[in-house]
Amino acid sequence: MGDSVLDAALTTVGAANDDAPWDRFDSYEYYWHNYGRLRHDDALIIDIVADFFVHCFDRSQPRALAKAIDVGSGTNLYPALAMMPFSSRVTLFERSHTNRQWLIDALVKPQPTWRDEFWSAIAQNRPMYQKIKDPLDVLAGRAWVTKGNVFALQPEQYDLGTMFFVAESITTRDDEFRRATLNFVDSLKPGSPFAAAFMCRSEGYFVGSTFFPACSIDDADVERCLAPVARISQIKRVDSDDLRDGYSGMIIATGWKR
Repeated sequence: MGDSVLDAALTTVGAANDDAPWDRFDSYEYYWHNYGRLRHDDALIIDIVADFFVHCFDRSQPRALAKAIDVGSGTNLYPALAMMPFSSRVTLFERSHTNRQWLIDALVKPQPTWRDEFWSAIAQNRPMYQKIKDPLDVLAGRAWVTKGNVFALQPEQYDLGTMFFVAESITTRDDEFRRATLNFVDSLKPGSPFAAAFMCRSEGYFVGSTFFPACSIDDADVERCLAPVARISQIKRVDSDDLRDGYSGMIIATGWKR
């Protein structure tokens, strides 16, 4: 980690979620840096998540009225796309005003890479996904951009859920990481499948010129947090070393709420 990042990190030690300037989040810079193309780490995560959801529903008719939620969507549409065949409505639950506006704009006029790269990876060799011929149009009709804070989620509201790079990327506090993760799982109905992704040992991150806090966690922290409230399918570390400085890969967890 460079000196400037370290200096910024030192000024935010102990920073709670409410301390960060979320409404100044540079959504377009973040999108282009993280999702302007399909990266190898996201492709690996997509395979794990899509295969898991197919497995969850391959022995039963997808629930026509299933409600899904993607907590802290940011500028990432692929978790919502991964849930689309199994849900009639997908809530994109996002605190930041700039991210909500980005989501609204992206649903109306999506960047071509969401279809050409991300959806192609999701649908490859998966008939449940291939049945959807116009995925971005379908998503625009099913997605609901909603202002919300992970700490204010209501229990047992949704049948399917995702939360990608949120709980560990909004605070430096271990207790807030755990509470955010537990609130996400608690927002699901018992037996509902979920997928959650985390940055491993993140030291915080810049978006544009603004530094945002992170909580340094690893696979064991994720397992300890999920085990009491979920039946875990798998927790897997995904190698990733070229997104930015100050982290040690990504973690993907799948399972069902107890």
